[in-house]
Parts: sequence; C-alpha cells; structure tokens
Amino acid sequence: MSDDFELDTDDLKRRMEGAMGNLRTEFASLRTGRASASMLEPIMVDAYGSMTPINQVGTVNVPEPRMVTVNVWDKGLVGKVEKAIRESGLGINPQLNGTIIMLPIPELNEERRRELGKVAGQYAEHARVSIRNVRRDGMDQIKKAKADGMSEDDQKFWESEVQDLTDEMIKNVDAALETKQAEIMQV
Repeated sequence: MSDDFELDTDDLKRRMEGAMGNLRTEFASLRTGRASASMLEPIMVDAYGSMTPINQVGTVNVPEPRMVTVNVWDKGLVGKVEKAIRESGLGINPQLNGTIIMLPIPELNEERRRELGKVAGQYAEHARVSIRNVRRDGMDQIKKAKADGMSEDDQKFWESEVQDLTDEMIKNVDAALETKQAEIMQV
C-alpha cells in the first residue's frame, strides 16, 4: 500500500518559496536611504469606499535617487493619498504640488540603520518559522505514511529530502538577510 507514497516535494518547495517571496516583499518595504517605488507597495488608500493599493490611484515614479513621486489620477483623492503615506509609518513627510505628491527620502542616521537591521532580522525570522512549518507538514505526511506501512528506508529517504529542501531555503533566507543588512548599513 505505501509503496505508492510520493511526497509532493514540489508543493513543499512552492510553499517555502512563498515564504521567501513574502520576505523579499517585506525587505523591499524597508527604507534604506535610497528611493524605491516598492517601498510604497504596502500602503493602502481609502478610495471610493474601499481600501485600494496606492499604485491603483496614481503613478509611482522615482525621478531621482532620493525622491519618490506619486501622480494621483483623481484630484479628489490627493488628500487621502497624502494621509495614507503620513500614517504608513515610513517616516516620510509628503509634499504636495498639485496632483503630484513628492516624497523626499532623508538620509538615515546610524541609530535608525541599526533599528532597520533589527526589523530585517525579525522579517527573516518570520520567514524561517514559515519554512519550518512547511517542513513540519512534510514530516507529518511522512509519519502518517510510516504508520500506514511505509518502509523505514523510504521514511529516511523522504525525511532527508524534506530536510535538504528546508536547509536550502533557510540558507537563502540567511543570504537575503545578510544582503539586506549590508544594504541598510551602507552609507
């Protein structure tokens, strides 16, 4: 019966890569002293009675290394977009110029860089926990198959497959964290 057991490692890998993708998105939202359109992605604007991503109410541009602009399409939403940016916790003070909202990116001081490094570390730890949860799911599937009569050799094979995949993904998280922390600390 259990000779047919085939662990869906592609599904486990896809779920672990989902955690990596989420980590990259969280890292992109961290301000590193350089302008990036992706830093505004998590911001939602109360537009037309529902919460809408900022990139669906205006065009986000990076005209220069220390400036992000948002060209709001509907003049009536300019105030709401500005309010959403102020309340986002990015620590950026928007400046209005008609329907264009300019966001000058200030230099980061040493203390703020250290704080951002810690935040990046927390994001990485959340990704590691997500990856370990996927690993646990895979191991639970293997234990269930073992209870259904899987041979011990097959069990060890599948457990090592899941562990190898987990180790690879954790290594990717650590490498991404190291890169992001170096980027944050770069003056």
